[in-house]
Amino acid sequence: MIPNTAVDAFSAKGISEPTAITARNTAVLVVDMENDFCVEGGAMVLPGYEKLIGPQLAVIDAAREAGGPIVFITDAHRPGVHRDREFLKRSRHCIEGTWGARVVDALKARPDDHYVIKRRYSGFFGTDLDMTLKDLEVDSVVVMGVVTNICVRSTVHDAFFLGYRVFVPEDCVAAPSAREQTSSLFDIATSFGWVTDSTEVARAYSGGGLVGNRFEFA
Repeated sequence: MIPNTAVDAFSAKGISEPTAITARNTAVLVVDMENDFCVEGGAMVLPGYEKLIGPQLAVIDAAREAGGPIVFITDAHRPGVHRDREFLKRSRHCIEGTWGARVVDALKARPDDHYVIKRRYSGFFGTDLDMTLKDLEVDSVVVMGVVTNICVRSTVHDAFFLGYRVFVPEDCVAAPSAREQTSSLFDIATSFGWVTDSTEVARAYSGGGLVGNRFEFA
């Protein structure tokens, strides 16, 4: 949970009205829940990913039951390219066609789910994700996955810029440390969307009420 700390005068001007999730028009975006980032033996594992699986499955199951689309966004880098921009900053990972680039088995991805391959941090940059969501008549997204302050945050930013309402369940995303987690969720809550949790999102998918921001601007 985001700590209840004093808010600076600038951030206190944020607007945080609760809002509803309409299942048919709200897609779950699962970002980078791949073996290389999550499973022992992966190229760049974020410790503790197991804590995300239960909450993520709760959201996925609720969305499926309500008829909402599930989109798995997977990082995949082509072997043999001369200068992959991510590899200028990060170790080699998620090489296309390898075990490391596959969605973790624990999330039980299905053939009838939607899949988008990305080459950069954001799920929207250079992909057909925006077109896919428009074809699905989606106007809102629930974003979850790893890493909060890199690929999740980049995807959230672009979703907001493209006009989507954005919901981020805090127990469905993870960062390398509490500092990055709190900072990223603070910025999302105050400027880009709603920071909530898996229980509230699952309840909203089943028509159980509004989604509020778990961070109060006061």
